[in-house]
Order: sequence, then C-alpha cells, then structure tokens
Amino acid sequence: MNALMKKLALATAMVAAPFMALADGHASQKYILVSHAPDSDSWWNTIKNGIALAGDQMGVEVEYRNPPTGDLADMARIIEQAAASGPNGIITTLADYDVLSGPIKDAVASGVDVIIMNSGTPDQAREVGALMYVGQPEYDAGYAAGLRAKGDGVGSFLCVNHYINSPSSTQRCQGFADGLGIDLGNQMIDSGQDPAEIKNKVQAYLSANPNTDAVLTLGPTSADPTLLALDENGMAGDIYFGTFDLGDEIVKGIKAGVINWGIDQQPFLQAYLPVVVLTNYHRYGVLPGNNINSGPGFVTADGLEKVEAFAGEYR
Repeated sequence: MNALMKKLALATAMVAAPFMALADGHASQKYILVSHAPDSDSWWNTIKNGIALAGDQMGVEVEYRNPPTGDLADMARIIEQAAASGPNGIITTLADYDVLSGPIKDAVASGVDVIIMNSGTPDQAREVGALMYVGQPEYDAGYAAGLRAKGDGVGSFLCVNHYINSPSSTQRCQGFADGLGIDLGNQMIDSGQDPAEIKNKVQAYLSANPNTDAVLTLGPTSADPTLLALDENGMAGDIYFGTFDLGDEIVKGIKAGVINWGIDQQPFLQAYLPVVVLTNYHRYGVLPGNNINSGPGFVTADGLEKVEAFAGEYR
C-alpha cells in the first residue's frame, strides 16, 4: 500500500508540474505602461487603477511610468529605458508621433510587443509596428462634439488647451471647430497647467470676447479652474460648456447644469484592455482582429448615477 501511495504521489507531482511551471511563467510576465501625463494630472489615476486591476486579475506584473512634468523628450527616454528592461510588452501613448515613434519602433525591433493607447491613431499604431490601438480618435471626438454643439446653436467658442504641446489636444479643438463649421483661429488658448493661471486666462478671454457662445475644456486640469472662473464672473450656467473627460468636479458641474456634457473616452478600458490582450496573446497566441475605440461617449445629467459613483476612479 505504501508503494502504491508513493507511485500515486509521484504521478500527481508529474502531472501538476507543468501547471506549476505555467503558473510561474504567468507570474513572470511584465507589462509597462508609459504615459505622457505629468504627475499633476489627476485624470490619469483612472489609468493607474485600470492597469493595476488588470494586473491583479490576470496574474501579471504591471508598472506605470511617466515624465513627471509631461516633457515628451523625457517620455521618449522612458520608453527606451522600459524596452531595455526586457518586459513582455509595453503599453504607451503616442502623444507626438515625431518625438515618440522612434523609441517605439526600436522597442518593437528589439522584440517587445507594443500596444498604443489613449493618443495617436490606429494608422500611426500600425506604422510603428504596434499590435493594435486602444483609445479614442481625438479629432473624431472633437468633431462629434462640434456637431452636437452646432445643433444646440453654438457659433463661437473658447478652447482651453492645458497641454498644447501634445498634438492630440490640438486635434480636439480643431475637430470641434470643424464640427461647428468655423475656423479655429484664435479661439484656442494655451492655458498652461497652473489652476490659478488657467482661471485668469479664461476670465481674460471671455472679458475680451463677450460674445463667445461656448467654452470647451480638455479634461479636469482645465475644466476645474474654468468652473471657478465662470462662477466668479457670473457666467456659470449661462454659457454653453462642454468638456472632454470626467472627474469629480466635472460630474458635479454636469449634475448642477453648469456643464452641458462631458466626453467619456473610458480611460479605464484604455489601460485595462491592453493588459488583458497582451496577457492572452502571450499565453495562448490569440489577438483581436481590430483596434478598439473606447470613445467618444457623451455623459449628460441623465444617467449619472454610476458615473458619479466611479468618477476619478474607474470612469
């Protein structure tokens, strides 16, 4: 009987060994997400939550890296460093093709699988050799917003661009102008990222251009100070206000009727899905046949309950 038990134990160990090795192999997979966001941009907390949850659920190691000040040259170096560290995959934004395409192509050439997320385009993702693109085409989102605003009677606007050195931010403003059927011209301002400076610049523009129909902001960094600016100059609720992305103050503004809508590009999915895709690709060789558009979707006062509950965390 003892001999039989020993044989059974040995057989069980031999069967289990491949699965144990497979589990260990899974645990050793590592994916690095590199964004262009400065440390001060709270919108990216949802990205961090998305990649962390995907890592936990898929049983892989994940890491978030970014240039502290949002400097794209610094980001290019971070991509190079990430590739040199030998991860299984890199998930990265493509905020400026001219600056970032080289390091991304080099990473692909070194054998690292790459997925482009958040910024850039599906065509650009293909050009740098990425497996796919997960995100919101920024010009298309701006254009859709412009069409919506045109239908609501908007004919002029102020675009508050807090990240003007990122071409994708300008694409949002340009798309909005084209959707309205007007020239962008000087209706886009470089607001910077300091909240007090943003508020002052918004107030100065609206004071100098009192017939402005609408304000468009590109995320919480510019939306939150703009809310303060409109509250101080008495225009809150009277001027048409649309914004990209979501955040606690944006949701409050929508709920209060000060913000007409927010464009939700679902950043959670932009971080979560690439980890899932890469993990399954490396484990089983499966890959979606198409890119994934995570947005745009318009969030209004109707149906805010779940968005409000998870804004700044998973929405």
